[in-house]
Amino acid sequence: MNKETMLEKKIWAVIGATQNTEKFGYKIYKRLKEKGYEVYPVNPVCEAIDGDICYKNLSSLPKVPEVINMVVAPEKGKTYIEEAAALGIKYVWFQPGTHDNEILRLAKDKDMEMLLGCVLVATNQ
Repeated sequence: MNKETMLEKKIWAVIGATQNTEKFGYKIYKRLKEKGYEVYPVNPVCEAIDGDICYKNLSSLPKVPEVINMVVAPEKGKTYIEEAAALGIKYVWFQPGTHDNEILRLAKDKDMEMLLGCVLVATNQ
């Protein structure tokens, strides 16, 4: 899977989006929006980000995203991988620090295409 293929997908969910402007969950959400993506923030403890509704899980989104961007620790991320697979989401982008062997194996077992790296770097062109 190359990053260009994943970046061509237009509907994204940022797992671990946050109101804290210093954190990657905020920066990634903001960057994707600025780049014209339809992006949904997902965080069960957050009500809204910059006035946008923040969703508790993938199942509550108004649209099924094509790509999920993981900005949570691997132990929190496994539930989202399971949910994404159940919804038919095929693409997952793991930010640095969000993956371990177990979650990568889970995504692979679910036939998901994955990328490891920083979406901020990839969208900085």
